[in-house]
Amino acid sequence: MSRSSVVAKRYAKAIFDIARDQNLVSETETQLKQIVDALEKNPDFKTFLSSPSILPETKIKALEGSFGGKLLPFIVNSVGLLIERGRQNELPAVVDAYLEVAGNAIGRADAYVASAQPLTLNEKDQLAKKFGALLGKTVRVHDTVDSSLLGGLTVRIGDTLYDGSLRTKLNRLDKALQSSAK
Repeated sequence: MSRSSVVAKRYAKAIFDIARDQNLVSETETQLKQIVDALEKNPDFKTFLSSPSILPETKIKALEGSFGGKLLPFIVNSVGLLIERGRQNELPAVVDAYLEVAGNAIGRADAYVASAQPLTLNEKDQLAKKFGALLGKTVRVHDTVDSSLLGGLTVRIGDTLYDGSLRTKLNRLDKALQSSAK
């Protein structure tokens, strides 16, 4: 396990413990995602937070100000600790770890689905039910379109990849035919 993932999991666990104690698990997830989205959409802000020439207090105030002072205090404190320790680039990993920790605690999993064509709401519901029954959890489906799959889909839940793509099936068939021809 890399050092950064250990750090991210520690922060995520601490943030989750506070969020659970204050009954703010969902709100915390939303705010953490908003911060990461803001950093990804605004490279200048990301550069600002990473700049060693700017005092951490100034960075934290700017972060609070950019969200209109609406961030939960413990989120500001947690992100502030990351900034003070020069680990602001770990924030996306902290959010991913938070989603995992919170999901495990409340019996939820996130399924990241890639398909060759956009999924309908019914197909998303069916996937959520199927994988929910398999895992014994409530599953949220996050879908993207990947035309390189040719057909079928891939589903990633945590560290597990379920690959039902036509591309992979064709590759397996090709390998089987090549090995039988030898």
